[in-house]
Amino acid sequence: MAGKHPRHIRVPLDQETIDALRAGDQVLISGTLLTARDAAHQRLVAALERGEPLPIDLRGQVIYYVGPAPPRPGMVIGSAGPTTSGRMDPYTPALLAAGLRGMIGKGYRSLAVRQAIVEHGAVYFGAVGGSGALLARRITAAEILAYEDLGPEAIYQLTVVDFPAVVINDRYGGDLYETAPLAYAEPVDQS
Repeated sequence: MAGKHPRHIRVPLDQETIDALRAGDQVLISGTLLTARDAAHQRLVAALERGEPLPIDLRGQVIYYVGPAPPRPGMVIGSAGPTTSGRMDPYTPALLAAGLRGMIGKGYRSLAVRQAIVEHGAVYFGAVGGSGALLARRITAAEILAYEDLGPEAIYQLTVVDFPAVVINDRYGGDLYETAPLAYAEPVDQS
């Protein structure tokens, strides 16, 4: 990993881009992201279960797990650091089946989510927790698309330029949380 330059990718994602990504790849993301946390995820999955149309088109989209802080005067958005992804795990397989192709958050994903990532040809990116103010600088526009009553947990569309992330789970089953510690494992003396 050391010495590699980040890959520039555009969102929404196409399958060719997803297929080229591997766990451990550093990326700089530009384009439009959606935001959603648990309350919005719950509403989206409930709508799917009722056979209702979603208020957003998930096909090819990447959801950033964030509840941004209110913007200060002259700012597009307030602090926008990642939320723990595991909170969205109960809803993620259904959203991947509905066309979602990427997620950005922090922390591990459940086995069911990792399997759904492989099954649907998707990707999970990690963003650095505690860096919300810095990440917000990569957001050039923010617009509420759905569930405005949820306040900061509404679904936003964010325009981002060179938003830094790392591939945690790739579409092939690669998991950076499993492989990264191996790079630091002490070699076993074979003598």
